Amino acid sequence: MGVTVTPLPGCGAEIGGVDLSRSLSDADFATLRAAYAEYGVIFFRDQDITEEQHIAFARRWAPIDINRFLVAHPQHPEIAVLRKEADQTENIGGAWHTDQSYDHAPAMGSILVARELPPAGGNTLFASMVKAYDALSPAMREKLAPLKAIHSAKHIFGKAALYNRERGDRIGNSDAAEALQDSVHPVVITHPLSGKKALFVNIAYTTQIIGWTTQETQAFLAEMFEHCTRAEFVYEFEWRPGSIAFWDNRSTWHYAKNDYHGHRREMHRITLEGVALAGAA
Repeated sequence: MGVTVTPLPGCGAEIGGVDLSRSLSDADFATLRAAYAEYGVIFFRDQDITEEQHIAFARRWAPIDINRFLVAHPQHPEIAVLRKEADQTENIGGAWHTDQSYDHAPAMGSILVARELPPAGGNTLFASMVKAYDALSPAMREKLAPLKAIHSAKHIFGKAALYNRERGDRIGNSDAAEALQDSVHPVVITHPLSGKKALFVNIAYTTQIIGWTTQETQAFLAEMFEHCTRAEFVYEFEWRPGSIAFWDNRSTWHYAKNDYHGHRREMHRITLEGVALAGAA
């Protein structure tokens, strides 16, 4: 039947007709690449892949970026383990964000494989920053076009960070967060794959709009949070055994729901290296 691409409401597309445990033909891979660029996140169902196959699929796209802060798989350091035990109350990724925008070359994308799921709950929401940008007024687009913003990891993963203290058994390397130099990115980028314009700020890591006061920055981020999480930009992905999500960190936000207390959830994530981002101005 060949690869199928089914657009989803709000954000993303579901891929059918592909077995990721097997090597993809160049034509099928080109279809996936085009769908990834167009929709920002692609979802796969009913997959049964090993850790080695997860790594091989990731390497087909880009070099692997080993995360500094998340706990690594004991046999496969390329894979970060996102785990919440049944007796824990805080999850990882439980707020709207995009991965590793604090890097000078932000991560291209993340490939998340479900390994152990609760009987219900634990869905992940995705929001399209391309659609969010397109819905801005012309005046707001003009205002944002020349702006740049600072992104930082210190307040999330640093020694004094609440996130670090609450999830210290599942993240680490606070010294690296303290030493990491903050990055600067355009507020509106030209996406390196699709050429589309997208908002590139997020609640987790964007700390300052250059040239603005702290109060102005906070007010702007609150406004963007309300705008970017509108229902028409968002898709809620329901995890099932064999599910995989592959999202583009340059054109989407995501949010892992923490609504499965008393149950264990384990996900395996590989992050891919990206490139420095060009502004839209």
